[in-house]
Amino acid sequence: MAKYLAKRIFYLLLTLFIVITITFFLMKLLPGTPLTNQAKLSKSEIAVIYQQYGLDKPVWQQYLSYVWNALHGDFGTSFQFSDQSVSYLIGSRIGPSLQIGLQAMVVGVLAGITIGAIGAVRQNTWVDTTTTVISILGISIPSFVLAVLLQYFLGFKLQWFPIANWGGFMYTILPTLALAASPLAESARFMRTEMVDVLNSDYIELAKAKGMSKAKVIYHHALRNSLIPLITVVGPLAVGIMTGSMVVENIFSIPGIGEQFVKSVLTNDYPTIMGLTIVYSVMLMVVLLITDIIYGIVDPRIRITGGSN
Repeated sequence: MAKYLAKRIFYLLLTLFIVITITFFLMKLLPGTPLTNQAKLSKSEIAVIYQQYGLDKPVWQQYLSYVWNALHGDFGTSFQFSDQSVSYLIGSRIGPSLQIGLQAMVVGVLAGITIGAIGAVRQNTWVDTTTTVISILGISIPSFVLAVLLQYFLGFKLQWFPIANWGGFMYTILPTLALAASPLAESARFMRTEMVDVLNSDYIELAKAKGMSKAKVIYHHALRNSLIPLITVVGPLAVGIMTGSMVVENIFSIPGIGEQFVKSVLTNDYPTIMGLTIVYSVMLMVVLLITDIIYGIVDPRIRITGGSN
């Protein structure tokens, strides 16, 4: 297990280095500087600002400096907010994003498992059809479209929840529901498919033949064995929530890193864009690493194969 874990961590660090490198040079290819009013500045003032941001050095020196600092959690100074470090900017906003993402993941996956299991047990009935329709709608409707619909009907028309801003648990419900739709649909679809296969397997028939009740067969055998493969889709589901949160946070005016990412793109705040890209990448890689570890524990064949390569 130690060799398997060391190999995954090595790949994680290598991927992080590649992400930092690509992000740095992509930002260098884009137009823009920290000088918002360059025409009103003298040459000496421009030189001071370039020196402040380290833009007066050769690109290779800037790259080495940025990689070293980024690996130590220093992503430079924001262009948009004068004298404010990107690390502080991200740290002050990551809390709401993590809360919304975690809530959406828990709600989406648990609801998806329930809906998928019900559809599998009531296969080829109207219940199964209804759960399938719910899955299709969850996959088809983008999170930002659902966010606007929830905002209009549940927030504006019915006034059940706050429309926007951040001020307590009630403010998290609508964005959580908007982000939870996709993992709900994917979990339900995956769960139904796996559980239908398990319910038609020989050992399920054997359990029934032994006189075990239907509830015990479903819970102790079908449900548990269907949940194991679901672990493999947790990583992609987390990716969907991370990418969807960028727009959803902006719609609901949530002071998270997703909203900040959108604002940084609109204002050409390249240090913040690079820092947020790295943070999103680290979050994604950590989720995938945890998924690999859990799956390696559940299925020993995975870590044996991984350790032998």
